[in-house]
Amino acid sequence: MDTDGSSGEAERTPDGRYVVVKGRRWRATDPTIPEPLRKQLVAELMRARRLVKSEGDAARHRVQDAKVALGERGHPWWDPLDDDAARERLAATICALLRERTPSTICPSDAARVAGGEAWRDLMDTARSVAAELERSEHVVITQKGEPVDVETARGPIRIAPGPNLEHPRPSP
Repeated sequence: MDTDGSSGEAERTPDGRYVVVKGRRWRATDPTIPEPLRKQLVAELMRARRLVKSEGDAARHRVQDAKVALGERGHPWWDPLDDDAARERLAATICALLRERTPSTICPSDAARVAGGEAWRDLMDTARSVAAELERSEHVVITQKGEPVDVETARGPIRIAPGPNLEHPRPSP
């Protein structure tokens, strides 16, 4: 199911970049997102849309994060990412995945795999840097072996956990 809410296979433009619903063109989800991560992001998008109905504008940032993570808003997924676009998509992905998985944690590689496709490893340093920015705004907490750490000095695998401000709009990267 595409995130346009239709069931079945939506009509696509010949280049595959857009779906057409009731004669209206919408940007398609980035096809390079690994399926398990795509499903989690779609689940967060659907939850966010329901929250907009009950909470109004207070929940719209959640829809925005999920749509940017899926590649349906923001920098077009078919164009190479510049640093600003990569940081925006990584931040949106980190927040959207954490909201979907709460109270669990994510690995920076989860966000890099969503934003980077097959070149996800090239985004790992940027993903850690974006996580550090989100930690400064208390949207996330960086942990290692279950304990908070400074991502700038931590060596080895880290995890990203929800912070006290995760449910609030995040600052632009």
